[in-house]
Amino acid sequence: MRVDGTNYRAQRLQSVGEGVNPSPTIFRCFMKLYFAPLEGLTDSIFRRAHAELFGGADRYYTPFLTPTQNHRFSGRERREIQGNAGVAVVPQLLTNHAGHFLWAAEGLAEMGFDEVNLNLGCPSGTVTAKKKGAGQLGDLDALGRFFDEVLAAPPLPVSVKARIGLHDPAEFDAILALFCRYPLAELIVHPRVRDELYQGKPHVECFAAALERCPFPVCYNGDLTSAADAARFAGRFPQAQAVMIGRGALANPGIFREIRGQARATRDELYEFHMRLYRDYRAAFSGERPVLCRMKEIWSYLRRMFPDSERQWKAIRKAGKLRDYEAAMEEMFRLPLKTGA
Repeated sequence: MRVDGTNYRAQRLQSVGEGVNPSPTIFRCFMKLYFAPLEGLTDSIFRRAHAELFGGADRYYTPFLTPTQNHRFSGRERREIQGNAGVAVVPQLLTNHAGHFLWAAEGLAEMGFDEVNLNLGCPSGTVTAKKKGAGQLGDLDALGRFFDEVLAAPPLPVSVKARIGLHDPAEFDAILALFCRYPLAELIVHPRVRDELYQGKPHVECFAAALERCPFPVCYNGDLTSAADAARFAGRFPQAQAVMIGRGALANPGIFREIRGQARATRDELYEFHMRLYRDYRAAFSGERPVLCRMKEIWSYLRRMFPDSERQWKAIRKAGKLRDYEAAMEEMFRLPLKTGA
């Protein structure tokens, strides 16, 4: 099979509900929409392809960079922060060391970025065990000392993406009081505690408290997976200034467009997006295995655009060679698209 999509486009299959019917306008024009960072998925290749083919996001946040005492960005990190031409990107840092944070922020400022984001939300056990990510929320005295140093004279405005605690939502009151003491550029709230990972319902009352109390902009992040979800959120919190979407945008790359009242993604667009990623990952990665792993990760979300696709998804998962993957992918794109919210 040719990798330029000739086989698929020649067929011009029409799926149920595919087309350019716009969804209702949901957000006010000044509501900002952010694409959340997802480690191992929303890299610079993905961000460029998404911005050029779908757009709709006001900002893309990088998966976290980890500055160390070496005061050098790794080769992978440099590719992440230098491969963003034409895309509005905010780099995210994961560190509990103020000196490392300031070094990285200064370097990012020199590269032309206009904001840096601190990750206080990662729930990974290997991260939190080092008191990084959400682990920093367990020692507010230490976090206060970190902020004292970092925010005294930062090279860039500093925003924060945070969970609401480690074990209990009641922890958020003290965490929020700490945040409000500092001149943050923005607070992005994922209203779950670390122990909940990505399970259970978000504690939206904690977001509501942040929205009421914070002297800086507050953004919501968590379980907005469709334009209908976003509409319900906007109805409940009309004063909110921004939302961040991650998994919902991986499952439906056109979600930001839909939220803005524009056309849903068509199958041709999804195919072009897929082939762009496939081509660029084949050029960037060495060997078939890393390409297969990345494309399978993407399909673990994107398959939700294709109802009744379990057989095709199973074939994609089982593919051990690119030729097997290509055949399974072609079968997936022959299916009708999901309709509705």
